[in-house]
Amino acid sequence: MRVAQARRFVISDHPLPWLLPLVAILLVFTVYPLIYNIWLSFHEFVPRRRALEFVGTENWVQLWNDTRFWQSLVITFTYFAIALVFELVLGMAIALLLDSDGFGFGFLRGVLTMTLVIPPAIVGMMYLLMEDPQFGVISYLLQSIGLLNPNNPILATASTALAGVLVAEIWQWTPFMVLIFLAGLRALPPEPYEAAMIDGASSFQIFRRITLPMMSKVIAIAVLVRGIDLFRVFDYVFVMTSGGPGASTYSLSLYAWQQTFSFVKWGYGATLSLVTLVIILVIANLFIRIAKVKW
Repeated sequence: MRVAQARRFVISDHPLPWLLPLVAILLVFTVYPLIYNIWLSFHEFVPRRRALEFVGTENWVQLWNDTRFWQSLVITFTYFAIALVFELVLGMAIALLLDSDGFGFGFLRGVLTMTLVIPPAIVGMMYLLMEDPQFGVISYLLQSIGLLNPNNPILATASTALAGVLVAEIWQWTPFMVLIFLAGLRALPPEPYEAAMIDGASSFQIFRRITLPMMSKVIAIAVLVRGIDLFRVFDYVFVMTSGGPGASTYSLSLYAWQQTFSFVKWGYGATLSLVTLVIILVIANLFIRIAKVKW
């Protein structure tokens, strides 16, 4: 009897059977790791004892006095801002060019998805080879036109290393912005454009006064999604520069990884990860309020 009731409950329209798997996944992969990370930030692993030792707020105090942390935070914000601006501008420009039903445009839109399926570590390795000072094609082209000194390799020079990493990031993820903007452009109603053309508005006026206002929510969502992902940058920096030369490309995620796994400072690494999470949450929620994004 109870088995039959349980079966009827599972196949009924009650929301609980459908919510239980999702709640279980959230508890196991989100809530528990977060609580454990908070607990870990008040402890530190002691290698000689092979055990965690309670240190109180020592990790948090160390964080505020850590110059490498502040340096990596500045680099992360710089990387975040430059990549987001380039991907936003290039994404919108390419989307406007591909917003057509002409022959071949559908194929081009499909080709854009190819970069998105490549793992970021592989893209980082590709650009590491392309920016190699001896046989890299990008280095060769820049040297040919006089923009790069052969004695100053892109990824081995502090002033150009971050730009070299950014090229890989922008190349891979600009198509993501293009696809989002294309979806928004294809969904816009044609009537405002027809009225503007009858009134003699120029292409720039149409874009500024019609396209951008109607695309504002789509742009906001794209910026939010990419911004969160950009702030967690790790793959490209780890593969291409490992934070060097010096600390010129040291991102916050790379610093947290190094403290946790290279220096075996589990507590301090957890503290860095929590600070990164808090920064992302604060920036994302502020942006949602300012842009009035509704989920």
